[in-house]
Amino acid sequence: MNIYNSILFFAIITCFNPKLQAQKQPNIILIVADDLGWGDVGFNKQTKINTPHIDQLAKEGMVFNNFYSGSTVCGPSRASLMTGKHTGHSPVRGNPRWTASGKPVDISNNDITIAEELKHAGYTTAIIGKWGLAENIDQGVPNKQGFDYFYGFNKHLPAHHYYPDSIYENDKKIVIAGNNWKKKEKHYIQDIFTEKAASYLEKQGKQPFFLYLAYTTPHYELTVPADSKEQYKDKGWPLREMKPRHYLHDKNGHVTYAAMLSRMDKQIGDLMQQLKEQGLEKNTLVIFTSDNGHEYDKVNDEFFNSNGPYKGHKRDLYEGGIKMPFVAKWPKVIEPGSSSDHISAYWDLLPTFCKIAKTKVTTDTDGVSLLNTFKGKAKKQVTHDYLYWEFNEGKGPIQAIRKGNWKLVKRYNQEIELYDLSIDEGETNNIALNHSELIKEMAQLLSDARTPHPEFPLIKLR
Repeated sequence: MNIYNSILFFAIITCFNPKLQAQKQPNIILIVADDLGWGDVGFNKQTKINTPHIDQLAKEGMVFNNFYSGSTVCGPSRASLMTGKHTGHSPVRGNPRWTASGKPVDISNNDITIAEELKHAGYTTAIIGKWGLAENIDQGVPNKQGFDYFYGFNKHLPAHHYYPDSIYENDKKIVIAGNNWKKKEKHYIQDIFTEKAASYLEKQGKQPFFLYLAYTTPHYELTVPADSKEQYKDKGWPLREMKPRHYLHDKNGHVTYAAMLSRMDKQIGDLMQQLKEQGLEKNTLVIFTSDNGHEYDKVNDEFFNSNGPYKGHKRDLYEGGIKMPFVAKWPKVIEPGSSSDHISAYWDLLPTFCKIAKTKVTTDTDGVSLLNTFKGKAKKQVTHDYLYWEFNEGKGPIQAIRKGNWKLVKRYNQEIELYDLSIDEGETNNIALNHSELIKEMAQLLSDARTPHPEFPLIKLR
């Protein structure tokens, strides 16, 4: 066979061999922290907590300055992430007990997830960590939602403890030998998540993979092994004493919170080093973000300034509750040290990953692909007409919408609020009275943006 025939033969074989084609598709690693605020990382000007490895991702990748979560609490936020829908269309719009019936709602067989879409493109898929979309241990479990491998928490409540007695591996509930969640003994679950992620990476061959690494740090309870506290013990920080109740907190809140984040940061660094050693780094997109705003830092007496310049935190639809740290690294595609002001959100990741994997989106999505932004082609980037959120817990329903730099917040039994984020990112000056026509337009969007859901009505639930 001469050289020309050899080239032709290889081209034909490649064309008809999905495995050889798949080698060119990038791997995707999505790392999501839990209740980590916009200002909790160094690349967003955090000064007290050390996050050098996450900051290195920012140096080597692109920081998004206007990226939003799916919701202001984890259940609906993660549903938005997985299904590519905002909370006006998502199947899960609140945490488990905040439904009309009081019974938890999960995603179902009717919902198409990121993992299912990527399976169409030949990806192997895994979720390690907090799933939180299968309270009923039924249709919503990860192995029925497109994931080949699962190790973690199906439900929310077990994920509140860092030394759980048991965990799910695929469809089996397994005992973690020696663990006692009440005494906070023996294996710290974040360490196990990292070990499982490392093991998963070791097993990867030439088939592209999607790894969703959903850490539970720094969600309550606040606890961490002593060795991670050493770097913060002698800082002279004031004691914020944490009292254990449902959450079995360590006593020293400030030291524990910082140490939890730094331990996670080191673990992320270890995984990034593993990617290099396995020769996977150059063909892997790595994203780091959080699921909603922080809960720990007191907004009226800030210590870490976890929400940066923004108002509010977890359970608010102000910026502090939904604006997320977001960094994406993809060698030879994303320019190192770059940033973007493109307005984007969780529901954009499904169409983005599909575009990257070169597979069609088969579900209705509220998202748009971010691939042009990743490639530095801002002028070609499709933009949103608006972003929408709704949230309903004890204080009654809240809705919010961002249209360009305008942000409208509608709270239960209160006056509508309007902010110009271009000059008031802290949402301190409500200018609704000065813009009656704009209020009408955006109020109509609030109505048009959602479809009714019997379990998530816009009434006060309890």
